[in-house]
Amino acid sequence: MHLSKYTNYMVLVGIVILSYSCSSTKRILVEFPQKPKNDIPQNIQSLLLVNRTVDNTYTDFQKDSLQRIFYKKDFNLDTTIFDLTSVDTSLVALGELLFESGRFDFVIPENRHLPASKNAFFTSAMNWNEVREMCELYNTDAVLSMDMYKTRVITKLEEESVFDPNQGFFISAVGAQMVVVYEALYRLYDPQTEKIIAREVFKDTLMWEDIALNVRDLFSDFTPVKQALTEAGIALALDFSEQISTGWRSEYRMIFKSGSAELKQAALYTDSNEWDKAIAAWEKIAQGSVSKSVKSKALFNLAIACEIEGDIDCAIQKALDSYNTAYHPLTYQYLELLERKKKNLKKH
Repeated sequence: MHLSKYTNYMVLVGIVILSYSCSSTKRILVEFPQKPKNDIPQNIQSLLLVNRTVDNTYTDFQKDSLQRIFYKKDFNLDTTIFDLTSVDTSLVALGELLFESGRFDFVIPENRHLPASKNAFFTSAMNWNEVREMCELYNTDAVLSMDMYKTRVITKLEEESVFDPNQGFFISAVGAQMVVVYEALYRLYDPQTEKIIAREVFKDTLMWEDIALNVRDLFSDFTPVKQALTEAGIALALDFSEQISTGWRSEYRMIFKSGSAELKQAALYTDSNEWDKAIAAWEKIAQGSVSKSVKSKALFNLAIACEIEGDIDCAIQKALDSYNTAYHPLTYQYLELLERKKKNLKKH
């Protein structure tokens, strides 16, 4: 194990051990924001989501009708399907994911399928006058357009032999496999700079497979083609949202919960996610407590609050104030963790 990884591991183990051995502390689960791979400028807060790939080749297939197409081919088919539900599901899912990240607001207009010229592979880029007009019409900062979406469905049905341990010999069965290969292109148009500030191409595969003693039992539980296409749209939304929206990483942290009635009450606020009340209580304790131990604990808790808010320098300063006011082993370990975290942030 690399030395730095080993040191980090031992510090975290120490914190966890303290969480169980020291009744004056309380372990909490917090989420820290992670920068996306493509960090969009902060002046872009709202997005207009549209599709510029849908044309007369797309169809809103009914679930049973689509399934029959594959059954007629004995579920052995390799074809490209342009499904309108898959496209719309992907757009809606993407909007919800971007909104839930806390980074963007979004608008999906009723007339979301825009006409566009195409070359052999992709939809051509939008005209900047069109981008500005649409942003003004829907009061958004930028336009996020799905400029290509393609789904290829490959299915296979074949007889197989499986060993039956109860009978002690092989028996006949049927197995099905379905693969959906999805390809897409997203462009994010900024009307202020007249630049495409994000251009992401995706190609990935989803697969389903199952086996049963007969075809009826097999397809009673097997994922329908329509559902598979919808899931591919959702998978694509997840792929792109990870590129431009804030991610979150869960970690455990410790706070002090005892030492005074005020500290105990402040810790209870975190149970109901009332962090503003907890911070206000800790600040009051840090300023007014005559006990150095209690004051040090409140300062430590404020350091945790600073880290959760994304201010590492504030967290380090509060932790140092806590350490200099009264010694607690947990404070020393936490300072080491913060210093490493600050170094890692500088590297990225």
